[in-house]
Amino acid sequence: MLEVKNLRRSGGKPVSFTLAAGECLAVRGPSGAGKSLLLRALADLDPHEGEVVWKGRARSAMPAPAWRRLVGYLPAEPGWWGDGVGEHFQSWPEALIARLGLPGDAAAWPISRPSTGERLRLALARALAMEPEVLMLDEPTSALDQASVAVVEALVAEKRAQGLAVLWVTHDPAQAARVARRHLLVSADGAELVDATGAGA
Repeated sequence: MLEVKNLRRSGGKPVSFTLAAGECLAVRGPSGAGKSLLLRALADLDPHEGEVVWKGRARSAMPAPAWRRLVGYLPAEPGWWGDGVGEHFQSWPEALIARLGLPGDAAAWPISRPSTGERLRLALARALAMEPEVLMLDEPTSALDQASVAVVEALVAEKRAQGLAVLWVTHDPAQAARVARRHLLVSADGAELVDATGAGA
């Protein structure tokens, strides 16, 4: 289980919640409320206070690279640093690429070729290929058509069935209801846990 205790980002209110293996927690709230900053703090990318523990192991007691192997983070605008798609993968995850509806030869593409939607799916494949135990997704389907959204949601559900814990930032209430039973509502006043019906969780 992921335990987040009084996590406080710069200028933000403290946030506390738990996330079980195989569970998805939808993170919702208005633009600028701090959803992405919350994920960045959990990934140990930004200064913050508070305690984060995964399966009894405190993040503060682990080297940053070890933590980031356990807890994967897919930002809304994934980074691409090389000239070719394949350079961004330790090994080419053929099954994930096919599952996401991408061509098998995409590894040979120049990084300028993929569309925004293709880049999002490639980034998801890259994140899943690292086999994290927790995956944090920041609007992973924002540029996808409905068919691709369904594929991504189904793939993440399959990984959850294998034990992957997921934090999923979305602005779409319908998507939040599909992917998660509990929602974390983030606002300038802090964060509140509710179930999919809007009642307190």
